[in-house]
Amino acid sequence: VQLQASGGGLVQAGGSLRLSCAASGGTFSSYVMGWFRQAPGKERDFVAAITSGGFTDYADSVKGRFTISRDNAKNTVYLQMNSLKPEDTAAYYCAATTNWRSRRRAADFGSWGQGTLVTVSS
Repeated sequence: VQLQASGGGLVQAGGSLRLSCAASGGTFSSYVMGWFRQAPGKERDFVAAITSGGFTDYADSVKGRFTISRDNAKNTVYLQMNSLKPEDTAAYYCAATTNWRSRRRAADFGSWGQGTLVTVSS
């Protein structure tokens, strides 16, 4: 499956952004979709994941502020980010896997989007 992320940008602390990730070339509904982020000089970290049926998981750092969702009819996964903080600044990547049990491990995701940059100013 090919993934194309979009929606990043510059926002002030406390603001909101909505990221989108459009999938093509595969059976979207068969994939667990995830969002990861990578700040400069740091590792790629898990943010959120969602099953085809809508079951979700979040990193503690974003729980209560971010919401992952998907529209299987549109082959798209979203990440609604509210109450953004400067420490949320990173490149955000969407990814696909078929294994829910390893949803927090970047190495187990076989398909990746190109990344979209989110910058939160203080």
